[in-house]
Amino acid sequence: MLIIKNLIHWLILLVSAIIMFVCVLPAVFIPQGANKVGRAWARLLLWSLKNIVGLKYEVHGAENIPQNPAIICSKHQSGWETLALQEIFPLQVYVAKKELFLIPFFGWGLKIAKTIGIDRKAGAQATAQLLQQGLARKKEGFWITIFPEGTRMPVGERGKYKIGAAKMAKMFEMDLVPVALNSGEFWAKNAFLKRAGTITVVIGKPISHTAGDERELMKLCENWIEEQQDKITNPIYLSQK
Repeated sequence: MLIIKNLIHWLILLVSAIIMFVCVLPAVFIPQGANKVGRAWARLLLWSLKNIVGLKYEVHGAENIPQNPAIICSKHQSGWETLALQEIFPLQVYVAKKELFLIPFFGWGLKIAKTIGIDRKAGAQATAQLLQQGLARKKEGFWITIFPEGTRMPVGERGKYKIGAAKMAKMFEMDLVPVALNSGEFWAKNAFLKRAGTITVVIGKPISHTAGDERELMKLCENWIEEQQDKITNPIYLSQK
């Protein structure tokens, strides 16, 4: 039954991705239009996950979401958070690797929606790309979402936190909003099947861009996220690994 439910979800995803792309094209002529279409698509997929697969979520700390645009600094364990953060937070753009833009329909939609694309192999030039595009998105009124570890991490593991988010926070005078979650317990990295259950999302109080230098800001963010990860990680899952 789980396989059938997941197949239905994937069918909805594939068909809706094409429809979404068609809708995005005229939406580019409306301010933030493409992003609103993208958010509607994300909500459709979240509905599918909830009502077909049985994968729900609960949010703790929603009151910590500030009024002004900020930089969402989130743990990354699966593809789920790329959908859910769009529903939880105001309109946003993501920081992603440029290779994603090559994926038919989905990747093209990302580019049209002004996703901040960086070349991971570009070194210092990648940072310049991040800052240049990020500043442009801030001026357009978007929030910015970044996964500071740079890639999806298995449950219970910590990657190296890069300081790109802190660099943007200092340059753009935007606070960091740390986010912890345990989506990997139900939707593992590169897994086809998603399991039913309830994902926990915890949103921390904003970390002011004036709270320290770049490394200090990133360390504050990392410490908070990882402390929360230890609290919400399912010990039953870890014992079965």
